[in-house]
Amino acid sequence: MRAAAIQMSSKPDREHNLGVADRLVRAAAAAGAELVVLPERWPVLGTPEQTAAGAEPLDGPTARWASDVAAELGVDLVAGSFSERVPGRQLGSNTCLHFGPAGELRAIYRKIHMFDVEVGDRVYRESDQDLPGEEVVVSRSGGGVGLGLAVCYDLRFPELFRTQAVAGARVLTLSSAFTAVTTPAHWEVLVRARAIEDQCFMVAANQVGEHAPGIASGGRSLIVDPWGVVLADARDAETFVIADLDLDRQAEIRSSLPSLANRRPGAYRVPA
Repeated sequence: MRAAAIQMSSKPDREHNLGVADRLVRAAAAAGAELVVLPERWPVLGTPEQTAAGAEPLDGPTARWASDVAAELGVDLVAGSFSERVPGRQLGSNTCLHFGPAGELRAIYRKIHMFDVEVGDRVYRESDQDLPGEEVVVSRSGGGVGLGLAVCYDLRFPELFRTQAVAGARVLTLSSAFTAVTTPAHWEVLVRARAIEDQCFMVAANQVGEHAPGIASGGRSLIVDPWGVVLADARDAETFVIADLDLDRQAEIRSSLPSLANRRPGAYRVPA
Protein backbone atom coordinates (compact mmCIF):
# COMPACT_ATOMS: atom_id res chain seq x y z
CA MET A 1 0.00 0.00 0.00
CA ARG A 2 1.30 3.45 -0.88
CA ALA A 3 0.21 6.15 1.59
CA ALA A 4 0.46 9.94 1.68
CA ALA A 5 0.15 12.49 4.48
CA ILE A 6 -1.03 15.95 3.43
CA GLN A 7 0.47 18.94 5.27
CA MET A 8 -1.46 22.22 5.15
CA SER A 9 -1.36 25.70 6.64
CA SER A 10 -5.11 26.21 6.97
CA LYS A 11 -6.70 29.58 7.66
CA PRO A 12 -10.29 30.70 8.41
CA ASP A 13 -10.92 30.93 4.61
CA ARG A 14 -12.77 27.73 3.63
CA GLU A 15 -12.50 28.22 -0.14
CA HIS A 16 -8.75 28.81 0.04
CA ASN A 17 -8.24 25.72 2.21
CA LEU A 18 -10.40 23.59 -0.06
CA GLY A 19 -8.32 24.63 -3.05
CA VAL A 20 -5.08 23.66 -1.31
CA ALA A 21 -6.49 20.33 -0.14
CA ASP A 22 -7.82 19.48 -3.59
CA ARG A 23 -4.49 20.28 -5.24
CA LEU A 24 -2.42 18.26 -2.77
CA VAL A 25 -4.74 15.24 -2.68
CA ARG A 26 -4.69 15.09 -6.48
CA ALA A 27 -0.90 15.41 -6.54
CA ALA A 28 -0.55 12.60 -4.00
CA ALA A 29 -2.87 10.35 -6.01
CA ALA A 30 -0.91 11.15 -9.19
CA ALA A 31 2.22 9.99 -7.34
CA GLY A 32 0.54 6.65 -6.70
CA ALA A 33 -0.99 7.10 -3.26
CA GLU A 34 -3.77 4.62 -2.51
CA LEU A 35 -4.36 6.02 1.00
CA VAL A 36 -4.36 9.78 1.60
CA VAL A 37 -4.65 11.42 5.04
CA LEU A 38 -5.52 15.10 5.60
CA PRO A 39 -4.73 17.09 8.77
CA GLU A 40 -6.97 18.29 11.59
CA ARG A 41 -9.56 21.07 11.05
CA TRP A 42 -8.25 21.69 7.56
CA PRO A 43 -11.48 23.24 6.14
CA VAL A 44 -11.51 26.14 8.65
CA LEU A 45 -8.81 26.83 11.23
CA GLY A 46 -8.19 30.09 13.08
CA THR A 47 -9.08 31.42 16.51
CA PRO A 48 -11.40 29.17 18.53
CA GLU A 49 -14.28 31.47 17.57
CA GLN A 50 -13.42 31.39 13.85
CA THR A 51 -12.97 27.63 13.89
CA ALA A 52 -16.31 27.10 15.65
CA ALA A 53 -18.03 29.50 13.25
CA GLY A 54 -16.88 27.28 10.37
CA ALA A 55 -18.80 24.28 11.70
CA GLU A 56 -20.89 22.34 9.21
CA PRO A 57 -23.20 19.32 9.29
CA LEU A 58 -21.98 15.79 8.75
CA ASP A 59 -23.20 15.86 5.14
CA GLY A 60 -21.89 19.37 4.46
CA PRO A 61 -19.40 20.65 1.88
CA THR A 62 -16.37 18.90 3.39
CA ALA A 63 -17.99 15.47 3.20
CA ARG A 64 -19.37 16.08 -0.29
CA TRP A 65 -15.98 17.16 -1.64
CA ALA A 66 -14.19 14.27 0.08
CA SER A 67 -16.63 11.70 -1.27
CA ASP A 68 -16.41 13.09 -4.79
CA VAL A 69 -12.61 13.31 -4.92
CA ALA A 70 -12.11 9.86 -3.36
CA ALA A 71 -14.38 8.36 -6.01
CA GLU A 72 -12.82 10.31 -8.87
CA LEU A 73 -9.28 9.35 -7.88
CA GLY A 74 -10.09 5.85 -6.63
CA VAL A 75 -8.32 6.33 -3.28
CA ASP A 76 -9.03 5.76 0.37
CA LEU A 77 -9.30 9.27 1.81
CA VAL A 78 -9.08 9.89 5.54
CA ALA A 79 -10.52 13.35 5.20
CA GLY A 80 -8.77 14.89 8.18
CA SER A 81 -11.12 16.41 10.69
CA PHE A 82 -13.61 19.25 10.56
CA SER A 83 -15.82 21.11 13.02
CA GLU A 84 -19.11 19.24 12.95
CA ARG A 85 -22.35 21.04 13.79
CA VAL A 86 -24.62 18.53 15.51
CA PRO A 87 -28.39 19.16 15.27
CA GLY A 88 -30.06 19.81 18.60
CA ARG A 89 -26.77 20.26 20.45
CA GLN A 90 -25.02 23.47 21.47
CA LEU A 91 -21.53 21.98 21.27
CA GLY A 92 -20.12 20.33 18.18
CA SER A 93 -17.59 17.57 17.51
CA ASN A 94 -14.12 17.39 16.05
CA THR A 95 -14.97 14.79 13.43
CA CYS A 96 -12.87 12.65 11.09
CA LEU A 97 -14.35 10.82 8.09
CA HIS A 98 -12.98 7.95 5.99
CA PHE A 99 -14.22 7.60 2.42
CA GLY A 100 -13.44 4.53 0.34
CA PRO A 101 -12.33 4.36 -3.31
CA ALA A 102 -15.91 4.41 -4.56
CA GLY A 103 -16.66 7.57 -2.56
CA GLU A 104 -18.59 5.65 0.08
CA LEU A 105 -18.48 6.79 3.72
CA ARG A 106 -16.75 3.95 5.55
CA ALA A 107 -16.20 5.39 9.05
CA ILE A 108 -16.94 8.35 11.31
CA TYR A 109 -14.63 9.12 14.25
CA ARG A 110 -15.28 11.89 16.74
CA LYS A 111 -12.18 12.97 18.65
CA ILE A 112 -12.20 11.41 22.11
CA HIS A 113 -9.60 13.49 23.96
CA MET A 114 -10.27 17.22 24.26
CA PHE A 115 -7.28 19.56 24.07
CA ASP A 116 -7.77 21.38 27.38
CA VAL A 117 -4.21 22.40 28.23
CA GLU A 118 -1.82 25.30 28.79
CA VAL A 119 1.06 25.37 26.30
CA GLY A 120 3.51 28.17 25.64
CA ASP A 121 1.63 30.70 27.81
CA ARG A 122 -1.58 30.02 25.89
CA VAL A 123 -4.65 28.26 27.27
CA TYR A 124 -6.54 25.92 24.95
CA ARG A 125 -10.08 24.80 25.85
CA GLU A 126 -11.36 22.57 23.08
CA SER A 127 -14.20 21.44 25.32
CA ASP A 128 -15.67 24.96 25.16
CA GLN A 129 -16.62 24.24 21.52
CA ASP A 130 -16.84 20.45 21.27
CA LEU A 131 -18.03 17.39 23.14
CA PRO A 132 -15.68 14.39 23.20
CA GLY A 133 -16.45 11.29 21.22
CA GLU A 134 -17.02 7.98 22.96
CA GLU A 135 -16.08 5.35 20.39
CA VAL A 136 -12.75 3.92 19.22
CA VAL A 137 -12.93 3.44 15.44
CA VAL A 138 -11.16 0.98 13.17
CA SER A 139 -12.15 1.23 9.52
CA ARG A 140 -11.15 -0.85 6.50
CA SER A 141 -9.47 0.30 3.31
CA GLY A 142 -10.82 -0.66 -0.08
CA GLY A 143 -8.30 -3.52 -0.02
CA GLY A 144 -9.35 -4.67 3.45
CA VAL A 145 -6.47 -3.21 5.49
CA GLY A 146 -7.47 -2.13 9.01
CA LEU A 147 -7.19 1.64 9.52
CA GLY A 148 -7.26 3.26 12.95
CA LEU A 149 -8.60 6.82 13.02
CA ALA A 150 -7.30 9.38 15.54
CA VAL A 151 -7.01 13.17 15.87
CA CYS A 152 -4.13 15.25 17.27
CA TYR A 153 -4.20 15.20 21.12
CA ASP A 154 -5.26 11.55 20.93
CA LEU A 155 -1.59 10.86 20.17
CA ARG A 156 -0.76 11.23 23.88
CA PHE A 157 -3.09 8.37 24.90
CA PRO A 158 -1.44 5.05 23.94
CA GLU A 159 -4.40 2.99 25.12
CA LEU A 160 -6.46 4.30 22.19
CA PHE A 161 -3.95 3.05 19.61
CA ARG A 162 -3.39 -0.25 21.42
CA THR A 163 -7.15 -0.85 21.32
CA GLN A 164 -7.13 -0.16 17.57
CA ALA A 165 -4.21 -2.53 16.97
CA VAL A 166 -5.85 -5.32 18.94
CA ALA A 167 -9.06 -4.69 16.96
CA GLY A 168 -7.23 -5.26 13.69
CA ALA A 169 -5.65 -1.95 12.67
CA ARG A 170 -2.46 -2.30 10.66
CA VAL A 171 -2.19 1.38 9.73
CA LEU A 172 -2.83 4.10 12.30
CA THR A 173 -3.87 7.44 10.81
CA LEU A 174 -3.52 10.70 12.71
CA SER A 175 -4.98 14.03 11.56
CA SER A 176 -3.35 16.77 13.59
CA ALA A 177 -2.73 20.43 14.29
CA PHE A 178 0.05 19.77 16.80
CA THR A 179 1.24 23.09 18.19
CA ALA A 180 4.45 24.80 17.11
CA VAL A 181 5.59 24.63 20.76
CA THR A 182 5.08 20.89 21.28
CA THR A 183 6.00 19.63 17.80
CA PRO A 184 9.81 19.97 18.19
CA ALA A 185 9.79 18.36 21.63
CA HIS A 186 7.19 15.61 21.40
CA TRP A 187 5.82 14.96 17.91
CA GLU A 188 8.31 12.55 16.35
CA VAL A 189 8.92 10.74 19.64
CA LEU A 190 5.22 10.07 20.16
CA VAL A 191 4.46 9.13 16.55
CA ARG A 192 7.35 6.65 16.46
CA ALA A 193 6.43 5.26 19.88
CA ARG A 194 2.86 4.54 18.80
CA ALA A 195 4.18 2.78 15.68
CA ILE A 196 6.69 0.67 17.61
CA GLU A 197 4.52 -0.37 20.53
CA ASP A 198 1.55 -1.30 18.33
CA GLN A 199 3.64 -2.68 15.45
CA CYS A 200 1.66 -0.54 13.02
CA PHE A 201 2.41 1.98 10.34
CA MET A 202 1.68 5.56 11.40
CA VAL A 203 0.51 8.06 8.79
CA ALA A 204 0.52 11.36 10.67
CA ALA A 205 -0.64 14.49 8.80
CA ASN A 206 0.05 17.74 10.65
CA GLN A 207 -0.80 21.37 10.08
CA VAL A 208 2.05 23.86 9.66
CA GLY A 209 2.54 27.60 10.20
CA GLU A 210 0.32 30.32 11.66
CA HIS A 211 -3.46 29.96 11.45
CA ALA A 212 -4.34 33.08 13.47
CA PRO A 213 -2.27 35.45 15.63
CA GLY A 214 -0.57 33.35 18.29
CA ILE A 215 -1.96 30.04 16.97
CA ALA A 216 0.50 27.96 14.95
CA SER A 217 1.28 24.34 14.16
CA GLY A 218 4.68 22.72 13.82
CA GLY A 219 4.54 20.64 10.62
CA ARG A 220 6.84 17.59 10.32
CA SER A 221 4.11 15.31 8.96
CA LEU A 222 5.47 11.77 9.20
CA ILE A 223 5.06 8.28 7.85
CA VAL A 224 6.65 5.70 10.17
CA ASP A 225 6.94 1.92 9.86
CA PRO A 226 6.28 -0.69 12.59
CA TRP A 227 9.99 -0.81 13.46
CA GLY A 228 9.95 2.94 14.17
CA VAL A 229 11.79 3.91 10.99
CA VAL A 230 10.76 7.28 9.55
CA LEU A 231 9.84 6.61 5.93
CA ALA A 232 8.89 10.20 5.06
CA ASP A 233 9.14 13.60 6.76
CA ALA A 234 7.43 16.77 5.46
CA ARG A 235 9.38 19.41 7.39
CA ASP A 236 7.87 22.91 7.20
CA ALA A 237 5.98 23.55 3.94
CA GLU A 238 2.49 22.96 2.54
CA THR A 239 3.13 19.69 0.76
CA PHE A 240 2.59 15.97 0.96
CA VAL A 241 4.87 13.07 1.83
CA ILE A 242 4.46 9.59 0.42
CA ALA A 243 5.82 6.14 1.22
CA ASP A 244 5.22 2.48 0.48
CA LEU A 245 3.87 0.49 3.44
CA ASP A 246 5.33 -3.03 3.30
CA LEU A 247 2.60 -5.13 4.92
CA ASP A 248 4.64 -8.33 4.51
CA ARG A 249 7.48 -6.77 6.50
CA GLN A 250 4.95 -5.78 9.16
CA ALA A 251 3.78 -9.40 9.41
CA GLU A 252 7.40 -10.52 9.85
CA ILE A 253 7.93 -8.02 12.68
CA ARG A 254 4.76 -9.12 14.45
CA SER A 255 5.81 -12.76 14.12
CA SER A 256 9.44 -12.44 15.25
CA LEU A 257 8.79 -9.93 18.05
CA PRO A 258 5.21 -10.84 19.08
CA SER A 259 4.58 -8.12 21.64
CA LEU A 260 0.90 -7.82 20.71
CA ALA A 261 0.44 -11.57 21.15
CA ASN A 262 2.38 -11.50 24.44
CA ARG A 263 0.08 -9.01 26.12
CA ARG A 264 -1.47 -10.03 29.47
CA PRO A 265 -4.60 -7.86 29.78
CA GLY A 266 -5.76 -9.63 32.92
CA ALA A 267 -2.68 -8.41 34.81
CA TYR A 268 -3.15 -4.75 33.88
CA ARG A 269 -4.90 -3.52 37.00
CA VAL A 270 -4.31 -0.38 39.00
CA PRO A 271 -2.72 -1.47 42.30
CA ALA A 272 -4.96 -1.18 45.35
